[in-house]
Amino acid sequence: MTTPLSESAMQAHEACAADLLAFLDASPTPWHAVEEMKRRLAAAGFALLREEDAWQLRPGGAYMVERGGGALAAFVAGQGSLAEEGFRLMGAHTDSPGLRVKPKGEHAKGGMLRLGVEIYGGPILATWTDRELGLAGRVSVKDPAAPGGVSQRLVRVDRALLRLANAAIHLNREVNNKGLVLDKQEELPLLLAVEESLPDGGLLRGLLAQAADVDPACILAFDMCAVDLQPAAKWGASEEFIASGRLDNLAMCHAGLLAVLAAAREAEELRGVALSLFFDHEEVGSQSTTGADGSFLPDVLERIHEALGGGREAFLRACARSFLVSADMAHALHPNYQRLYEPQHQVFLNQGPVIKLNSNLRYTTDGPGAARFMRICADAGVPVQRYVHRTDLPCGSTIGPMASARMGIAAVDVGNPMLSMHSVRESAGALDPLWMAQALGHFLRRG
Repeated sequence: MTTPLSESAMQAHEACAADLLAFLDASPTPWHAVEEMKRRLAAAGFALLREEDAWQLRPGGAYMVERGGGALAAFVAGQGSLAEEGFRLMGAHTDSPGLRVKPKGEHAKGGMLRLGVEIYGGPILATWTDRELGLAGRVSVKDPAAPGGVSQRLVRVDRALLRLANAAIHLNREVNNKGLVLDKQEELPLLLAVEESLPDGGLLRGLLAQAADVDPACILAFDMCAVDLQPAAKWGASEEFIASGRLDNLAMCHAGLLAVLAAAREAEELRGVALSLFFDHEEVGSQSTTGADGSFLPDVLERIHEALGGGREAFLRACARSFLVSADMAHALHPNYQRLYEPQHQVFLNQGPVIKLNSNLRYTTDGPGAARFMRICADAGVPVQRYVHRTDLPCGSTIGPMASARMGIAAVDVGNPMLSMHSVRESAGALDPLWMAQALGHFLRRG
């Protein structure tokens, strides 16, 4: 158990948890999450770089660069030679499992309009039923002034628009004995309206045009997610827990954002480069231009090194002196399902960050990496836990192994403990967000 917190420490934890809830509510999709992080970074003086432009960097400067709307890098250029100081990197991902609307998803059946969806990643599908759902995402619109004549607009339809309604128990008598199993093609379409509601040109297009404030004819394409409308909230007898969609992995994006903002406040004393990276598409394998298995990471690191001066050998020396903390949420012990956990490596809500280990390298952590993060936590005054998956269950993975292997950079996989991972409504501890932000902040500032 952790030591009881002072009143001032508790207030700091409560403030961080409240800020995380606000961040989650502002970030219904990866593209909204990146936009919210850009807004906060800009307010703190981070300059926006474009990949199409030449980069002019200076020691002490704070910068950010976006790719594809769903990936972002934010960094602070410190003092000294990169070949001697290296990069200190934290990585997380902006995407979460869920339901995404098909391009021709709107269709009539049984007297109602339905919206066809694809499954993105590995959501717990049953948790999406009988909830008020909205839409959020981005639309691609005609724009003669934009490159290629197309620009992107973020949209949100924050009202009870859609529903994945269950069959009555009278028609599905075994649901409580065998569990809810949904036919992914026939039973996942979301109910939208009565069939007679269909106007010329389509109901969905009209709704998106209104949200984007454009003429429906200007919409060329869209990337749209179904979104649970229940706001992020605290719960528990003492409000010691938090609940929200997308805690996996926006909670780690939030911690990495706070960490790089803290590094910027000490920019003049910083050595090397402190960098937070937020990738898209982790939930579907990371093989994309914005994923951790794509070129975004090496491109950003090489361009930073080039802009600060130095050749290829110096860059490889910098990578050899670098370290990556891959941050993705971890499995807290669920008291109702203790049989699913490794008995000697259980971790708990509100007891600090978790080091994640797997001998088959589903997590990138090794002994030296674990020891380094334990030292970081000790120096930051943060409790730390260690997690190992049950031997007889397959283990999930993270961005850590691929990013570390791609760059030849030593790494560790960590995360905050949580319950209901991949549910539409996940839970975590209210104390853990600040502890992770403090640990990552200490790492980015001091290594």
